[in-house]
Formats: sequence, C-alpha cells, structure tokens
Amino acid sequence: MGGIKADDLKRSLDALSAAEPAIAAALASSGYPEPRVNERGYATLLRTIIGQQVSLASARAIWTKLEAALGAGTDPAAMAAAADETLRGAGLSRQKMSYARSLADEIASGRLDLDKLPQDDEAAIAELVRIKGIGRWSAEIYLLFAEGRPDIWPAGDLAVQIAMGRILALPEKPPERQLREISESWRPHRGALAIFSWHHYKTPVL
Repeated sequence: MGGIKADDLKRSLDALSAAEPAIAAALASSGYPEPRVNERGYATLLRTIIGQQVSLASARAIWTKLEAALGAGTDPAAMAAAADETLRGAGLSRQKMSYARSLADEIASGRLDLDKLPQDDEAAIAELVRIKGIGRWSAEIYLLFAEGRPDIWPAGDLAVQIAMGRILALPEKPPERQLREISESWRPHRGALAIFSWHHYKTPVL
C-alpha cells in the first residue's frame, strides 16, 4: 500500500507547525488527519479517472458495477475488450470510456509502467499527464495517495485552496499559482499539508 504513513504525517505536520504559527493553530483545533492510502497500480489510477467530476458515492457505485462486469480490479485487457454497452451500463460516460481504454492500452502495451515512474515528482507527473484523461490533479492525487510522495502539492484542488485560505486567514481563496508560490517554504512536507487541508476543510467551524 502507498500513501504517507501516520507517523510520517505527524512528523511533517509538527515540522510545519514549528515554522508556521497559522498551521500550528489549525492543527491544534482540528487534530491530526488520518492517512490517505491506496494501492499502487492500474486500478487506483483508473479509479482516479472514474472519480473525476462525480461524487464519491457515484464513483464507488460505478466502480462496483465495473468490477461486477469486468472482474476484480478490472484487468486492462478486459477493459480494452469491453463493449460500449457494458461500460455504459456501469455508468461510464463516452468520454470516460475513452479515457479508461486509453489507460488500459498504455498499461497493456507496456508504454506505462506504474512500478517504474521517475523519482523526480515533476517528471512523474509529466509521465502520467501524457495519458488521455489524466490531468495534473489526477496525477498528483495518484502520486500522493498511491506512492506516498511527501512533497506532492495539489494546489489546484478547490478544497485545498479553501482550507489554506482559512488557515492563513487570507481575504479570499488563493488561486493555484499563488498557493504554489506560498508553498515553497513548506517543502518537503507539502503532501502532509495537503492531507491536513482536506481534513481541516471538513472540520466544522465552532
């Protein structure tokens, strides 16, 4: 299993809190987040595609139907061979059918080996975003949750933007570019901060 482990999350957040009083205050009020851990590999990346622009409940329902139709983990060969009717019946739009088949072909052909992505984060993101249907956000989410890369920073994520705006008491939600600039001083702990941001975003304001 990938993802940043609980002990590493705590160490990173403690280091950030020591350097940034606003993060320390937010951590004191919200507490430490639970780890976000997924398995490395094709199934997790496919689930990331399925989850784009739909609710978590909808994504889970689609995945359950896909596994029922194609088998556990939805083998790439089974995905490539599946009829449109089968994929549509599972809840995939025409666009997501195209994306899912593109990913299956990349894996089956060997052009993409998820066990051998570049160690450099930006190079790994570039390797993933060349696949149809994988944008920067999806690549970052995969590298953070499935590989546990400690400095992945999905600054384009709306919840991260809102949470960091609140934590830093900014007058408005920071756009992605500003949030990336602000975050430079938080290296190499930004992955833990992203996970904390989602946790803080869900924490009620008392």
